[in-house]
Amino acid sequence: MSKQAQSTHTISAYLKAASFEELPELLCRYAADPRQQVHHAVEVAQRRYERQRLDRKRVRAMYELQERLGGQGVIVGVDEVGRGALAGPLTVAAVVLPRKPVVWGLNDSKRLSAQQREKLALCIKEVASAVGIAHVQAADIDRYGMSASLRKAMASAVANTGVDPGCVLIDGNPVHAHPKEKTLIKGDAKVADIAAASIVAKVTRDHIMMTYDEAYPDYHFAACKGYGSAAHIAAIKRHGLCPIHRASFCTHFIN
Repeated sequence: MSKQAQSTHTISAYLKAASFEELPELLCRYAADPRQQVHHAVEVAQRRYERQRLDRKRVRAMYELQERLGGQGVIVGVDEVGRGALAGPLTVAAVVLPRKPVVWGLNDSKRLSAQQREKLALCIKEVASAVGIAHVQAADIDRYGMSASLRKAMASAVANTGVDPGCVLIDGNPVHAHPKEKTLIKGDAKVADIAAASIVAKVTRDHIMMTYDEAYPDYHFAACKGYGSAAHIAAIKRHGLCPIHRASFCTHFIN
């Protein structure tokens, strides 16, 4: 079928649905089509392709930095979520990604939408060589403090991968959770394994907090995920603490 015989709607649909790998050939095929709707669809697809090309360049750089920092052995990326929350667990994930296939779209979980995180978390779990997750509950955070809780959770998450790492890359400052750890400020936006860990930790903890919302509906946990939103703080003042609150974090909000 010739280009002119194809409807503008059909061509627009092809371009919209095309994968990154398919777009160059389609853009070349329809670039000279004189119809205005096709011209517009080509322009939109070209912009999408350029955005994806730049994002893939960014993600490749994350894998390259990971290899430079981690060396040739097994590299484990570690990140936490929930450190500053008033309720719920501290959650740590440890992830080992192979060099291929690349998980396109990796980024600091805070820079992604909930829908993007959910999709990427599934992809990471399918691709990863190993994933380890650990939690420290609110009562233990109150008992031992955040520093000790973070150290314990990171060590447990790495152990739960079941691998013997040559390097453990951790977002932030030194934790002393593993003898082979290296830390990198904003590592969740710079290193592939750490970004993957940040996404898995965030999605895992968000699911936990949504379950807690069903048990303790007064505290808006599905929306605030245990952090100090205005509605959450107002609920604490009105109802007091529930069993998953960190009492040591809530002293300013209770009598």
